[in-house]
Amino acid sequence: MDATGPAALVTDPVQTFALLAAVLAAVFALARVPALKKVFEVVPPVIWAYFVPMLLTTAGVTQPITADYENAAYDVMGTVLLPMALFLLMLTIDLKAILSMGRLALIMLLVGTLGIVIGAPIAFLLVGRLVDSPDTWQQLAALSGSWIGGTANMVAIQESVGLRDLGPVIVVDTVVGYGWMAILLFLSNYQDRFNRWVGADTSAMDRVNETLRQLDTTRRPITIETGAIIVGLGIGAAVLARALGGAMPALGPMRTVIEDGVAVERMTTIISGGTWAVLIAVTAGLALSFTKLRTLEADGASRIGYVALYMLLTSIGAQGDLGAVLEAPLLLLTGVVWLAVHIGLLFGAAKLLRAPLFFVATGSMANVGGAASAPIVASVYHPAMAPVGLLMAVAGYVLGIYAALGCAWMLGQLAM
Repeated sequence: MDATGPAALVTDPVQTFALLAAVLAAVFALARVPALKKVFEVVPPVIWAYFVPMLLTTAGVTQPITADYENAAYDVMGTVLLPMALFLLMLTIDLKAILSMGRLALIMLLVGTLGIVIGAPIAFLLVGRLVDSPDTWQQLAALSGSWIGGTANMVAIQESVGLRDLGPVIVVDTVVGYGWMAILLFLSNYQDRFNRWVGADTSAMDRVNETLRQLDTTRRPITIETGAIIVGLGIGAAVLARALGGAMPALGPMRTVIEDGVAVERMTTIISGGTWAVLIAVTAGLALSFTKLRTLEADGASRIGYVALYMLLTSIGAQGDLGAVLEAPLLLLTGVVWLAVHIGLLFGAAKLLRAPLFFVATGSMANVGGAASAPIVASVYHPAMAPVGLLMAVAGYVLGIYAALGCAWMLGQLAM
């Protein structure tokens, strides 16, 4: 690429936004075609939402963000869609339902989170230090956000640590993270055998089924009035969270750097204005979920939140380039080692607690894949259990931003 300007076919922000919206629409339209049903069962729409924009960027249709090129479409989508999606997801959460899912489901979710948190420094010490890049710890920190809650948390941690180029991170997230998702989908065929091997206690599954029967699943057709309320509330909360977050102080560990031969103390930002904005949006949404506003779920509030999240997903994918795989093989290996720690802890806990493979899969995907993938994996294991995967994933969002911040902090300390 010529450093004086971008060489992609589509660089205009409005055209970029339109292209990504069209890609997302095409993915979900094709997913509804009966002849393609099997294709989208094997490769879910969420993966296409990542990969198609990434392929477009790799092919030169769109262009990743670099030191020489920025696209306002990505900035606006990240600024508005991220806190909007999280606010609406938190607003519609049923914490009582999550707590009633059963001790085993929550334990496996927490074990999965622990595996990601401790796996990051282990992988960094074993392999990450060999990566020839000063941004490695920041890349792993951003990836921890994705692997503890999903894409929204990845963007939040990216802003926290000041990472500019998400390209290599997205590649590792897609190749390693969704590669593991494919393995989990395959393992669903062997869940009965696994459950017999660990002596799984299925009483927890019975409790989950009872929880599902108690959940309010009443849906109303969205109207102009409710649509305006949901969209206006989401955008208003996002902008307000950004404004309040920008007024908060940045926080992070101090480190010594050499400038012009002089040792100077500089702060490595972990909690930035962007992170404060996400924390404010999440906390406000959770608080309001105990009010009458939570009834907006019956009008599709969470669905609008997911649309915002999936649009953000396309913009994240468009900022990646598959060519980065060739440039970061050690980063990929770091991701594999990292996820191996996560997987090992989950299977060890399953054997110890006699947990069904369903809880291993959903506990893992609630972390690694987030709300977009966990319901898919859950429904493959048990068609009626998709809501459980969603509830666990939303709980993962709550845990994710806080646990990922702690993970980023540890990585920042190790990188000193």
